[in-house]
Amino acid sequence: MKKTILIAAMGVVLMSCAVVRPGEAGIKQKLGKLDDKVVTQGTIFFNPFTTKVIKESIQTNNLELLLNLPSKEGLSVESEISILYRLKVEKVPEILENIGPNYKAVITSVFRSASADVCSQFFAKDMHSGRRADIEKDIQLKMAENLIEQGIIIEAVLMKSIQLPLGLSSSIEQKLQAEQDAMRMEFILQQERLEAQRKIIEAEGTRDAQMILSEGLTPAIIQFRSIEAFKELAKSANSKVIITDGKTPYLITPQ
Repeated sequence: MKKTILIAAMGVVLMSCAVVRPGEAGIKQKLGKLDDKVVTQGTIFFNPFTTKVIKESIQTNNLELLLNLPSKEGLSVESEISILYRLKVEKVPEILENIGPNYKAVITSVFRSASADVCSQFFAKDMHSGRRADIEKDIQLKMAENLIEQGIIIEAVLMKSIQLPLGLSSSIEQKLQAEQDAMRMEFILQQERLEAQRKIIEAEGTRDAQMILSEGLTPAIIQFRSIEAFKELAKSANSKVIITDGKTPYLITPQ
């Protein structure tokens, strides 16, 4: 009998407590009324006959959507969207009371409205270029205007897997290819300019060297070089014929 009572008592104790893990917010709901106290982690004891504990995540969560976004020129751009959001801890009771547990539907509705307002100010090609970050930031700020007071914080809006209309996509690819070709041609022209400058500098160096050499060829040096040349010829055993003007034994006259 005592054993049965002990087991029943343990069952009641287990039924009357809830464990709130890190990253969660626990709120008591007694007879349908939410308590203002929010427990972020630990054990909550409650009367299981009149009260229950509602737990909600307060971590950063990811809401993924697949939507068609309107562009400034009236085109429809298909994109996969990731919305990073979290709940304010102290606002969890208010969120559950005013919006309910299905607050993700509210986030989705606010995003549809904000994205329509923002994307209609940009061209479709902007969503596929470096301006995507500006679009994401503008949508995030516009969503925050509507959700921050309700206790929902939008940390980031990310546009992924953007699918442009087929004709526009081809045009953008052709434009990018043309830009790459132009950059390649500019590189080739720059290389040619550098090569031309190198040849000019080389020619100027050769000219300067020849001018310096010619300035240093005095009559005495020319005579000295001629004598050295004769000495080299004299060392050879082969017969030689030397033609001069008959006035000097040198190969080259100093004049």
